[in-house]
Amino acid sequence: MKAIVVPVKDPVNSKTRLSGLLSPEARQRLAIVMFADVARALSGVRRANSVFIVSNYVPACEQARLLGFEILLERAQHSESASVDWASRELEDRGYDEVMRLPADIPLVNAEDIDRLLEISPGRPGTLMVPSRDGTGTNSIIRTPPTLFQSHFGPDSLRLHTEEARRLGVDPVIVASERIGLDIDEPGDLAALLECGGGTQTAAFISESGIARAVMSARSKRR
Repeated sequence: MKAIVVPVKDPVNSKTRLSGLLSPEARQRLAIVMFADVARALSGVRRANSVFIVSNYVPACEQARLLGFEILLERAQHSESASVDWASRELEDRGYDEVMRLPADIPLVNAEDIDRLLEISPGRPGTLMVPSRDGTGTNSIIRTPPTLFQSHFGPDSLRLHTEEARRLGVDPVIVASERIGLDIDEPGDLAALLECGGGTQTAAFISESGIARAVMSARSKRR
């Protein structure tokens, strides 16, 4: 069985790397609308047996239940890696043999992007990884079994995950995906989203809130 795991932070604690550009309130709202875009994509996925939201943020859990997703309720949030690894252990115990981690801040993703990855067999044991836009992060990862190796989300995670896999004799499958590869962490990511994010709640929020003007102003000053 295949499951998708999406860890969702309390938005109060999210997107701190955008603090030089956005107010705390704007960062919180950005996190919320990005999750809405990701949830929309997940609602159309056909290749997964279940979608799990891993969180202790009540509004996200309530929204997930309305969409038919399942909830793994955390007592506390320590790190993205800890959340994903705890969820993976739980799901393996429930009989899932393949788990995809998908982040909540990739607003361009659509259901076809996700299904396309789930159609690829990474082997058993095996792993598939989607790099971040800059080629250093891991924006999505599939592991079979789900607890094949521990997570290292954060700086240089693609290299760290690749090393973990190869220590086990597993050659990871690396698949580029433009939409999954764009996670929103820094001002440059917002600028990239503005160039191709039409039709998403996130792009609409950025434009209507005035964030787009701030992003373009900051970009022109750096030139």
